[in-house]
Amino acid sequence: MRSTFLRAWLTIALVDWLFASTYGVLSYHSTVARVWQGVASTILGPTAMQGGLRTVLVGTALHLCVAFVWTSVFLGVALLSERVRALIATPGGIMAVAVVYGPLVWVVMSMLVVPAASGRPPKVGGRWFVQAVAHILFVALPIVAMVARGLGVSIARQTAALEPAT
Repeated sequence: MRSTFLRAWLTIALVDWLFASTYGVLSYHSTVARVWQGVASTILGPTAMQGGLRTVLVGTALHLCVAFVWTSVFLGVALLSERVRALIATPGGIMAVAVVYGPLVWVVMSMLVVPAASGRPPKVGGRWFVQAVAHILFVALPIVAMVARGLGVSIARQTAALEPAT
């Protein structure tokens, strides 16, 4: 399970980091540094935007922590729920679960976690909905697919170990 978790966590961390960085640069004419300073500003306040490399690294570290938590949550649910494991055993099921899990992650983060950390109320608008959809593709799908892959390999190994040798 450790290797499944690590692969899922690092995959989502990388995929979402690349998406957020690219999206910030292309859609908002920002810089990669400002994207991650913005993340850091949720706990450090507005001065993080002038913090240089240190606050870029703080934002990236926060991103890694958040990816760690959401990967842990999903892997835990998958390990506890036979129904979820059955769903993610097929590509269509992986996508269906990602369609639910991605917006769930975004709603919790944007409506609860970020406002609690920053003291700023959530803003729901066009950008908010873009992020809800993006969380399906760039957060939930990598987590769900990597967990499904890892659990599928683990189950196949267990089944093979139980089968009599021929």
